[in-house]
Amino acid sequence: MAMRRRGGFSINSRAKSEDNSGFGTNSSLSGGRFINSDGKPNVSKRGIGLLERYSLYHSFLAMPRWKFLLCLLSVYVMVNLFFGTVYFLIGVNNLSGASSGNPWMSFAEAFFFSAQTFTTVGYGRISPTGILASSIAAVEAFIGLLSFAIATGLFYGRFSRPKAYLRFSEIAILAPYRSITALMFRMAPFKNINLLEAETRVTLAMKVEENGQLTNKFYNLVLELSRVNTLTASWTIVHPIDEKSPLYNLDREDYRNGQAEIIAFVKAFDDTYSNTVTAIKSYVVEEIVFGARFKVMYQPSPDKRRTLLFLNRINEIDLTPLPELVRSADQPAAGTG
Repeated sequence: MAMRRRGGFSINSRAKSEDNSGFGTNSSLSGGRFINSDGKPNVSKRGIGLLERYSLYHSFLAMPRWKFLLCLLSVYVMVNLFFGTVYFLIGVNNLSGASSGNPWMSFAEAFFFSAQTFTTVGYGRISPTGILASSIAAVEAFIGLLSFAIATGLFYGRFSRPKAYLRFSEIAILAPYRSITALMFRMAPFKNINLLEAETRVTLAMKVEENGQLTNKFYNLVLELSRVNTLTASWTIVHPIDEKSPLYNLDREDYRNGQAEIIAFVKAFDDTYSNTVTAIKSYVVEEIVFGARFKVMYQPSPDKRRTLLFLNRINEIDLTPLPELVRSADQPAAGTG
C-alpha cells in the first residue's frame, strides 16, 4: 500500500482529502483549533467596527442563562441609578411625597421612585411635580416600556429557539475494535426531547506538508453507523481505522505533529419543534485518550420496565492496551525525515 510522507509522518494514500470544509487550506491563516470545545468556531473577526462585528440579538440568545439574567439585572440597576441620580440632582422636593431627610434617604427615595416609574408600577405615594420632573418621568416611562418589550422578545426567543440538547463526551478515545483500532466518542440527549433521523458526519483536520509548505487537509471519516432512526439513549460514534482510513498507522506523535482535530457535525429532527437542530463538537489530540474503552452508561430499572441512562457516566472509561502499529517499509516513524 503506497503511503505519502507529509510533515514528518505519513498519510494513507487511499484517503482522499476534501475542499468543502469552509476553513481553507492555507495553514498560515489559521491559529489553534478550528472549532472550540463548546462547538463555536475559533474565529475572531476584525477590520470592522465592534457594533458591526457582533449581533446583540444573537449574543443574548446564545449566552448562558446566568449571564443573560445578570445582563438584564445590570441594565435594570444602571438605568434606575442614572434616573435616580437625575431626580436627586434636580431635588427631591420635585417629587411629591418623598422624604427629604439626609442625602442617603433622599437618594433612596429618588432611586425607588425611578424603579416604580421604569416598571410603570406607580404605587402612588410619590409623584412628580413640575414640568422638569414630570418630563424626566415621562421619558423614563417610555424607555421602560421599550426595555421590557425588548426583554420579553429576548425571553421568548431563548425559550422558543430550537436547540439540540446533546451532551458529548469530553474525550474521544482510540479503542480496540474487532481485530483493529477505532476512534470513538459518544453523545446523549440530556433533556426530555425526542430526536429523530439523527445523522453524524465526522471530519479529520490535519496540518500536513505538501510541496514544502504546511497545508490544511480535511478528510471525511467513514463511520460504522452514521445515522439512527431515533436518538433517545447514548450513541457511540465509531470510526474503524482500517487500511482506507487517513488515521491508519498513525500514533500519538503523528496526531500531535499534524495538530489533528476531530470535528463532529450532528443533525437531527426535533419532533417537538418540528424543526431540524444541529450540534458541533471538536476534539484535539490533548482530548483523545489512546487505549481505552467507554463504560456502559445505562442499565435496566429495578422493575425492568425502563432503561436508566446515567449522563454523569458519559466520560467514564477503562484503560486498555492497543494493538501495536505495523508500519510499511516506506512509511517513516513519526518525526523522521
